[in-house]
Amino acid sequence: MSTKIQSLLLPFLLFALFFITVPTSGSTMEKGDAPDAVSSDVLDPTAFTLEQAVRQGLRANPRMAAVRAALRGAEFGEKTAGTAFYPTLSANYGFAYDDKPTMGGDREAWTLNINLNQPLFTGWRLLNTHQKAQLAVERARVEVENIELNLILLIQEQFLDLLKARENVRSAQDSVIRLQSQLQNTQAFFDVGLRPKFDVLQAEVDLARAEQDLLIAQNAVATQVARLNTLLNLNLSTETDYIGELTYLPYAPRFEESLETAYRLRPDIILALKAEEIAGKDVEIAASDFYPQVSADLDFYSRGTDPTVTGTDSRPDPWWTAGVNMRWKAFEWGRTRYATEQARQDVLRLHEETANLRLEVSFSVKSLHLKLEETAARIAVAQKAVEEAREGFRIAQARFQAQVGTNTDVLDAQARLTRAEADLTDAMADYQLTLARLFAATGERNPGLVVP
Repeated sequence: MSTKIQSLLLPFLLFALFFITVPTSGSTMEKGDAPDAVSSDVLDPTAFTLEQAVRQGLRANPRMAAVRAALRGAEFGEKTAGTAFYPTLSANYGFAYDDKPTMGGDREAWTLNINLNQPLFTGWRLLNTHQKAQLAVERARVEVENIELNLILLIQEQFLDLLKARENVRSAQDSVIRLQSQLQNTQAFFDVGLRPKFDVLQAEVDLARAEQDLLIAQNAVATQVARLNTLLNLNLSTETDYIGELTYLPYAPRFEESLETAYRLRPDIILALKAEEIAGKDVEIAASDFYPQVSADLDFYSRGTDPTVTGTDSRPDPWWTAGVNMRWKAFEWGRTRYATEQARQDVLRLHEETANLRLEVSFSVKSLHLKLEETAARIAVAQKAVEEAREGFRIAQARFQAQVGTNTDVLDAQARLTRAEADLTDAMADYQLTLARLFAATGERNPGLVVP
């Protein structure tokens, strides 16, 4: 290309480069940034409390990386929508052959056209599109919060299931020890002819069953550790120690306060409201076709008989034109009206779905309040049952040693004690699981399940 063409194109290329690189409103997240970033505590990679496990999951779980990438994408989308307010620069360069030129015209023509277009009025379509993109960024931020809240609850549930499985292992080990002792006593009595062989066989069968239950409980612990390692993005072969125990921390929030907190903080409700706002912008965008579309154009032309477009005999010099254009689709058989009404119906649909979501949230919070009261009452009953079962087992053993009780009485008492311990473990685990779900249902982040 000739030096002349390069000198003609250089100002326009610089102008285009300026608009491509000019910053638009909003800020872009730098690499490594994350919304609502979790504090970067230095953690022992092989030992986690409940709160540390939650924070590690929020930091390392791939789901969080994915949703944060979606947020960055939405921010770039908002910037893309913002560029529509600026002028656009385009160029056309081509060759044409005219079979029947006009008087003084040339058969062969090379043409260069550079156009600068600036939208002036689009029926508020550009404004609403940009505002919709801003709402999409806000929605993506809330989606990050929603995924975080769900991940917190999932890790808490798996952590508490692990603590429950450990309690089941402890209970099963105690059961095996008690049955081994009873088997030894029964065998001793049999050896001196004071008990029948049947009692020994019965004790052996119950011991074998208890050992199977212990194996199942130990496998459940290993499975829960593997599940937590997965959620925390740790190697499955890592020997990880999850530190904690099932405890009872009395908590009795008022239902009305919990419901008000849920309406205010729950990300899914906020997401539903954002969806309504975005749908409202879709109505405005669809309605923009009711208005004329106005733009301004600045065009530069150069024409020639060779690729350098240095002019022709009929028009030797380059020229430019400037003008304002209006385009208005006055009649389209109701297309714009139908599209606008369709968008309005979508707003109504989303509004009703939000109302239904509020009803479901209120039921969820109420049911969890009732469940919390139930599990707290179960704990008190189960604790008393364990005490009574232990005393019953002690008495049964003493009667057996004194030869006034049977082996069956001891085994039955041992089974009742094991069931009572299991019921207490279930009640304790259910209470803390319900507590975790109640915090999640109200939209509150409580990684360590700290009762206020």
